[in-house]
Amino acid sequence: MASPFNPVGVLGAGSFGTAIANLLAHNSDVLMFSRRAETVAAINERREHLGVKISPRITATNDLEEMARRCTLIMPVVPSNSFRAMIRALGPYLRPHHIVIHGTKGFDLNGMDEEELDKPGAIVTRANVRTMSEVVLEESSVVRVGCLSGPNLAAEIMAGQPAATLVGSRFREVIQAGQSALNSSKFHVYGSYDILGAELAGALKNIVALGSGIIGGLGLGRNIQGLLISRGLAEMVYFGKSLGASSQAFIGVAGIGDLVATATSTNSRNYTFGTRLAKGETTAQIRETMPELAEGVRTLRIAHQLARHYKLHVPITTMLHAVVFDSYPIEKALEYLMSYPYAIDVDFL
Repeated sequence: MASPFNPVGVLGAGSFGTAIANLLAHNSDVLMFSRRAETVAAINERREHLGVKISPRITATNDLEEMARRCTLIMPVVPSNSFRAMIRALGPYLRPHHIVIHGTKGFDLNGMDEEELDKPGAIVTRANVRTMSEVVLEESSVVRVGCLSGPNLAAEIMAGQPAATLVGSRFREVIQAGQSALNSSKFHVYGSYDILGAELAGALKNIVALGSGIIGGLGLGRNIQGLLISRGLAEMVYFGKSLGASSQAFIGVAGIGDLVATATSTNSRNYTFGTRLAKGETTAQIRETMPELAEGVRTLRIAHQLARHYKLHVPITTMLHAVVFDSYPIEKALEYLMSYPYAIDVDFL
């Protein structure tokens, strides 16, 4: 199908940004931003990036003003720790007529640095945490914002395998824009007006994926993995409710759909991080050698502090934080979780 938005802008040239750009190219021309001159050259001259063939309908640029001038629909796909800086740089060129649908699954810290999270007495509340759509609203004049959330492993999408996503937005026209731009015979786009729930589900499932990767790295079976995923989903809902979302978003494509994909696949950076941790590498070693950020590690740090403030009973999050950041023995963490006195299986519907 042809998209009414031509070209569409993609902000970021990582694996997911590249996958999204190739998907968009089925329906429109694409302007893809990268700060790196070598990446722009590889895309425009060699038609290849990250070992993937790039559609001839994609043009790379390092000019943010050009993207804002030529593209009404822009999709930022950059890591959460650099998202605000990127939108702040793009912000002066954005106008209220723009539509921004981001694909970043993480949190922004408002008014504090990540390093402050480990200081004694650190307090993190909802006032300190921003979703990516909230960052767009704060850093630009854009009104119509949305998010992509769902089981979207970049490697599978780039290999041409069928997949789906969800566009969350308060505006019907934003959902329709995402659908017209991305729908194809191998990629289906659902819609939801619960953008907060979609963003929280997309960020929080990465924490569970870290734990599932640890289970995989230990060589344990599907029984314990299924247990972790189901109890992890419960913790995601508890977090979501404490931050103002309903439980419904966590049961759909953006929640359980994305959770199952991310928590069971070696193509998931978060799952891979957990696997390497279980095999004896340290957090510092893994972070230094992974080509792209495992968002779950940063999200875990923020979620742990939120849980402390809101007094949430989230034992998986608590134990994972101890393992990832305090070198707590994995075997002891697993023993603790197996003996944790859960009273009720499902109490959030």
